[in-house]
Amino acid sequence: MKQFFGMSRNGNLEEAVRGLHSPQFIMLLSNDTQFTAHVEELERRFPGVPSIGCIGMSYQTSVVENGVGVIAFSDGVKAAANVLEQASVMPVKYIRRLENDVQAVGGSGRDTVCIDFCAGNDACVLTTINTVLQRQGIPLVGGTGDQGRVSANGRVYQDAVAYGIVRNQNGRVKTYKENIYHQLGNYRFIASNTDRANYILGSLNGKPAKQVYESILHVTDEEILTRTFQNPFGKINGDDTCIISIKEVRGNALACFRQVNDSDVLILLELGDYQAITRNTIQQICQEFPKRSAVFSVNCLFRYKLFSERNYMQAYLREMAALGSHAGLVGYGEHYNNRFVNQSMTCVVFE
Repeated sequence: MKQFFGMSRNGNLEEAVRGLHSPQFIMLLSNDTQFTAHVEELERRFPGVPSIGCIGMSYQTSVVENGVGVIAFSDGVKAAANVLEQASVMPVKYIRRLENDVQAVGGSGRDTVCIDFCAGNDACVLTTINTVLQRQGIPLVGGTGDQGRVSANGRVYQDAVAYGIVRNQNGRVKTYKENIYHQLGNYRFIASNTDRANYILGSLNGKPAKQVYESILHVTDEEILTRTFQNPFGKINGDDTCIISIKEVRGNALACFRQVNDSDVLILLELGDYQAITRNTIQQICQEFPKRSAVFSVNCLFRYKLFSERNYMQAYLREMAALGSHAGLVGYGEHYNNRFVNQSMTCVVFE
């Protein structure tokens, strides 16, 4: 298979798709103002080609912050795309669409991946999607777009998740998740006074969450939102840790970018040697996939901000380019199989 990346920093879709021929699956990453027009124009140019899209920044060797990016697969790909609607209420109502698409593509966990762009309620959506994917062992990589809108096959949807089932007819696929944080000290918290609907973390070990965070890290209210780049929370999930970013201070509580439930066990994390971790990820991928056709990744907005502040973003993209054809999305939350995580990188590698 082959991966195409085209972009236009001023939002010219014609420029972004120049050189794209006979695509078999397309991902559109656009801006809020032009999103609907881009969705419609893309469908006119490539009618009937399975496609999904969202509002967000894209990248290859540099980041397109407010234009349009197009990522497409061709030469040996079989794909289907659709949406699960009513994501905030009842996405399972549309589960038959996903079942039919998985059956039509006909792959397995060895050669097939689900790529999704979500408009919200990620944890519920991923649980719903996983009820279908787990039967075939099909992995998933995706993320949350901006402004609550996604697209599939030429139509724009609100309150939905757009997905593509992509089968590599020339080799394997595998998903990866990169975590650049590790545990800080031996802090261990039981969450309480949570508001699941609004992602509010009220108390930790019975004390106000804001007070606990500030007292450990010696920060003020104003510093919390930038300190989360270095010290997010982590939720223990078996032998893995899901990162939980802080969104804002709400009185004595903390609003997060990921749902926290009463009785969840949380730890405090600190930033590790992200350059070394990146090199290890690249080395692992190269060892497991000596021949790579494409790598599609989703990097968290907070990772993008952190790397940019530390003048590492361009170097990071250059290092990832060593894998071959690498492109992706800057997301507002990352999806890895059935997990919704923050401040992470998830990717799928095609042999």
